[in-house]
Amino acid sequence: MEFDQIIDRRGTDSVKWQAYGQALPLWVADMDFAAPEPVVAALRRRVEHGVFGYPVLPAELREVIREWLRRRHGWEVEPEAISFQPGVMKGVNLVARAVGQPGDGILVQPPVYPPFFDVPPNCGRHLQVAQVLPVDGRYEIDFDALEAAVADRTRLFLLCNPHNPLGRAFRRAELEQMADICLRHDLIICSDEIHSDLVFRGHRHVPIASLSTEVAQRTVTCFAPSKTFNIPGLAFSVMVIQNPELRRPVETVGAGIVRGSHLLGYTAALAAYRDCEPWLEALLRYLEANRDYLVDWLHRRLPRLTLPTPEATYLAWLDCREAGIPAGLSPHRFFLDQAAVALNDGAAFGPGGAGFVRLNFGCPRATLTEALEQMERALAEAAAA
Repeated sequence: MEFDQIIDRRGTDSVKWQAYGQALPLWVADMDFAAPEPVVAALRRRVEHGVFGYPVLPAELREVIREWLRRRHGWEVEPEAISFQPGVMKGVNLVARAVGQPGDGILVQPPVYPPFFDVPPNCGRHLQVAQVLPVDGRYEIDFDALEAAVADRTRLFLLCNPHNPLGRAFRRAELEQMADICLRHDLIICSDEIHSDLVFRGHRHVPIASLSTEVAQRTVTCFAPSKTFNIPGLAFSVMVIQNPELRRPVETVGAGIVRGSHLLGYTAALAAYRDCEPWLEALLRYLEANRDYLVDWLHRRLPRLTLPTPEATYLAWLDCREAGIPAGLSPHRFFLDQAAVALNDGAAFGPGGAGFVRLNFGCPRATLTEALEQMERALAEAAAA
């Protein structure tokens, strides 16, 4: 639980640490912490065995996940509803191919995780958007706009809950309103809940499928241990489809192409969900302290950079439009070139993203401090120029 430990990730084939050269990377959503020791120990035992034959699913994995969902989210799921994929977005793309027909519409809520925008063209569908809007320092859903965005051929609603990059953990009442719109317009819901375990005190994660039996029958939920336990490179995710009539076409469209994980993915997932809850609780306190440190730093030292306080995730959505960045430069480009800090370009998150960056505070406090100091110096130099 030494989250302050600096682990050198350069030269380890890390996308995060390799893509931008020597810049300090606070962008792609993996954390700079070692995986929990029970996960590492389980993987070590499997590797030291030395035989990597075709695996069967560990007998207890489904039950361990069912118990996790029951204990942490109050969600009862039957065993047959649980299947496995090598990644959440692979599961989302399967659902998009299984629901509706080419030419139908898929509705998303930008600014949102950029791969959502790839889903409609990947399967011959049309993108439809209903923007989540800032209201008094936080982002809120315009339910009238959401319903107005539903067209005659809209068939699928992609939900991101908790929301990336906005850090919202949607309240039950908000989810009920979204679900009501989907039910009235006969939409299937595909809910990306990959950050569901990373919710801060004062908030809770509500799986949208847990609202009612009726909603569950029209929902596919995708999540993973990858963000929770910092093991995204092990390509394991969970898909829950409680309606067998919906489950069947999703399984069919992926047949022979994508299904399940691999030996080390199964090994890590079982250890994570079975043995690593104390590690997660310590991680949540550390991330919450990092969040508060970031919010306080911006308030005291960079007040022209603003953000809605994240309720969940380890991602912060920084509004840089009043920061004094020279005209013609995106905040992403400015901080990369002038501060040597790599952040996500807000424009990639769709409508409402221009002028913003996404910052990943899932790192040791010293790394976060170093990045903020470099950003502060760059803005001071720009103001003095």
